[in-house]
Amino acid sequence: MDTVETVIIGAGQAGLATAYHLQKRGRSCVVLDRNQRIGDNWRQQWDSLRLYSPAQYDGLPGMPFPAPKWSFPGKDDVADYLEAYARRFELPVRLGVRVDRLAAADAGDGFVVSTVTGPLHCDNVVVASGTFGRTPKVPELTADLDPSILQLHSSEYRRPGQLRDGPVLVVGASHSGCDIAYEVAATRPTTLVGRDCGQIPVRLDSRRMHVIFPALLFVWSHLVTRRTPIGRKEMSEIRFHGGPMLRVQRPDLAERGVVRNEARVEGVRDGRPVLADGTVVDAANVVWATGFRQAFDWIDLPVFGEDGWPREYRGVADDVPGLFFCGLSMQYAFSSMLLAGAGRDAEYVVSRIEERAPQSARSQKATAA
Repeated sequence: MDTVETVIIGAGQAGLATAYHLQKRGRSCVVLDRNQRIGDNWRQQWDSLRLYSPAQYDGLPGMPFPAPKWSFPGKDDVADYLEAYARRFELPVRLGVRVDRLAAADAGDGFVVSTVTGPLHCDNVVVASGTFGRTPKVPELTADLDPSILQLHSSEYRRPGQLRDGPVLVVGASHSGCDIAYEVAATRPTTLVGRDCGQIPVRLDSRRMHVIFPALLFVWSHLVTRRTPIGRKEMSEIRFHGGPMLRVQRPDLAERGVVRNEARVEGVRDGRPVLADGTVVDAANVVWATGFRQAFDWIDLPVFGEDGWPREYRGVADDVPGLFFCGLSMQYAFSSMLLAGAGRDAEYVVSRIEERAPQSARSQKATAA
């Protein structure tokens, strides 16, 4: 069985930033990713997706983002950047490797990471598999909708050309739902449903944002954290209900003729979705912008709470020494969801891994013997 000090699961921004900091400190690691190319999780997003933060704040540790500082990179730009980042720092990424199971090693000596290419033994594991997970969260009533209605989760939506002729219902009014509703409303009657998540006070592409964004980022990084009352309150909202409108805001939706209803989809009548206020939506398409659920059933370790999220603080799972997470929503602050926050979170996790280094060295020596 191959042995390495730290296995990082996931080669997104969080996993790569963690590998960068480990390598910088001379710690051995390997990054496993099921995709065939670094950045594929970004390439698989909808075509028009752009970052919500300016390029000057989108770089990972040691490498600025190669774009005009007040531009907003597209999803393919981000994917290419991550690929270039791993190449520049020669990060030890193994692609096409799906992790099937993570469990404690026999006699409690570290962990065994089971993959399609064979098991790995390690002292530390960093789960960096995504901010919200990659398992779409949709209601059970989807099965009761008329088969003639095309249903897509936001992770499956790429462009309006995928949709059938006729009205569109977008369910979920966080920033992704608003972006998609605005886009499809250019060619189809569109209804957007779900609670209002609020909106930032200034346009992302306005010149005022040049002054305001640094202040917003400071708030998102230092005030809306798990150490502050407002951060702890927002943590539940952000993890389970989505974030505020960012690029597309209320006036944009109204100008494009999007019908807005804050009622939830709660049932089906004659094959059509029914809202909590009794409204029946006659839609030819439904896009479920309802987020993801964390699916950690492949982790066979006692670390999860009743809500399905790991019991951790700043990515450190004290219940299972040697187990870490990176890239979680509100891992430490609101900025944890942004590229701007990935480096800080990764550096903290690596500092805690390094604290275990003497113990790791002993266990690796025992394994080798």
